[in-house]
Amino acid sequence: MSAAANPAAAVAQWVRDRARRFGTAWRRSLQLRTVLITLGLSTLAILVIGFTISFTVASNLFQAQVQRALASSATADAAAQAAIFASDAADRASVQAVTNSAIRTIIGVSGSADIAVFRVPGTAPSSIAPPDFLSPDLSGKISPELRERVQENPGDQFWQSVELDDDGVPVPGIVVGSDLEIPGAGRYEVYIGYDLAEADRTLSFMQLTGVIGAVALIAMLSAITLIVVRWVIEPIQAVAATSRRLAAGDLGVRLPVRGEDELAALAESFNGMADTLQARIGELAELSVMQQRFVSDVSHELRTPLTTIRLAGDVLYGQRDDFAPATSRTVELLRTQTERFENLLADLLEISRYDAGSVELETEPTNLVHLAGETVESMHALALERGSELRLDAPGGHLDADVDPRRIRRIVRNLVGNAIEHGEGRPVVVSVDSNATAVALSVRDYGLGMTEDEAERVFDRFWRADPSRRRSIGGTGLGLAISLEDTVAHGGTLDVWSERGHGTVFRLTLPRQRGADPAAIVSPLALEPDDPEATGPATRSVPTDTSVIEEVRDA
Repeated sequence: MSAAANPAAAVAQWVRDRARRFGTAWRRSLQLRTVLITLGLSTLAILVIGFTISFTVASNLFQAQVQRALASSATADAAAQAAIFASDAADRASVQAVTNSAIRTIIGVSGSADIAVFRVPGTAPSSIAPPDFLSPDLSGKISPELRERVQENPGDQFWQSVELDDDGVPVPGIVVGSDLEIPGAGRYEVYIGYDLAEADRTLSFMQLTGVIGAVALIAMLSAITLIVVRWVIEPIQAVAATSRRLAAGDLGVRLPVRGEDELAALAESFNGMADTLQARIGELAELSVMQQRFVSDVSHELRTPLTTIRLAGDVLYGQRDDFAPATSRTVELLRTQTERFENLLADLLEISRYDAGSVELETEPTNLVHLAGETVESMHALALERGSELRLDAPGGHLDADVDPRRIRRIVRNLVGNAIEHGEGRPVVVSVDSNATAVALSVRDYGLGMTEDEAERVFDRFWRADPSRRRSIGGTGLGLAISLEDTVAHGGTLDVWSERGHGTVFRLTLPRQRGADPAAIVSPLALEPDDPEATGPATRSVPTDTSVIEEVRDA
């Protein structure tokens, strides 16, 4: 059933969308949080104060009305009692006339026509006792509890809250109860009802006025808070925007300094920091350019004498069989070290190109399985010489990727050569796989492995886990650093898993299409191996950007 066909689902989805948008705005906007929190706390304070004032006023107003009613009732009862005692009525008719006169006196003095008069139950029978009197508005209003208290306490006043009718409209009121003595007839209960409609209207008006004032006050507080917050937040937003521009490389951007307050001090401090940062970055950039020029110049200058040495060495190497054994060995060493020197110069030149930002990729559709197979085949003899067995496992990975094959081949050779170097004569497994977005290659060895600290530094230039260990296959110390630069240039990632005593895994992940979103790339190969040798990895993940982010985690 679609959302259009289900209104409840559509409403629920609308609520979720609005809640999600509000949550996003709440997290991202300091101004919104400040205004809403201030508004909420102000509203809460106004509500608490308003309810307190309203309750206090209502209570005091009610108590004043009760005291007024008690005083009025006492005066009316006294006047009625005086009128009764002043009469010499001795028969039923005259006693009834006196009673009616007393009721009129009560109505006149109290100002209330809601009267009830009852003969106290249990009083001795009398032939002249007038009948009970009850105003219709008090019918059913007088509780048994009130009557009982009046009956048991002659001469005292008691009251209760009731609901009276004011032209058919229920209004709050009170009933005051007392007693009268009628000679010859005994004690009578007297009840006078007082409606509090006027007091209720006064209280309602005051409460309405308070609500309107509270709403107006909240609105004014909201406007004032918004103005003040914007006045404070805008310089902070300017600092944030300027910081982003500074981080993006605009080193000349500065904040305007206005006034002498804390915000002006913040702007001055920020500008001072930016000046220092610009100066330091300029110095570092100048040093970097000098370093790059030095490496490049030295590398180029050394190529000419190195070529001469290499040619002379080749001549001597071709005639080594005519030399004495010691001399022949010297010629072989000369050739080996010359080749290593050439490789080092080539690596230094390559690194200098990356440092100078002058590297350009020559991409073409390339099958990583074929490239890995060629590399494994070319290094098979070296692996056998070291006692290792090279294995290629390619369950997938037969999809092409747009890469520079020369650079990717160099990465694979570096990774496989590194695994042979440190594999301790054990098997080396090269795995290739692919998915819709990426191709990946991993190289697994079962050698000594590395600690977490060593895994964090494995891509540093000229770094070696064991400086005393001799390189037996002619590495220059720049292979993994260059492999990292080649990977970053392709927009890929180069990760390492390693554990001391359980070997190492290097995983290369490349997007199949250049310019693909790094967040959408998922490596088809797992980094942590699932074989019994793997028990607790130390990992380092190198992202697509040139700032290396390291992640070390425990299994």
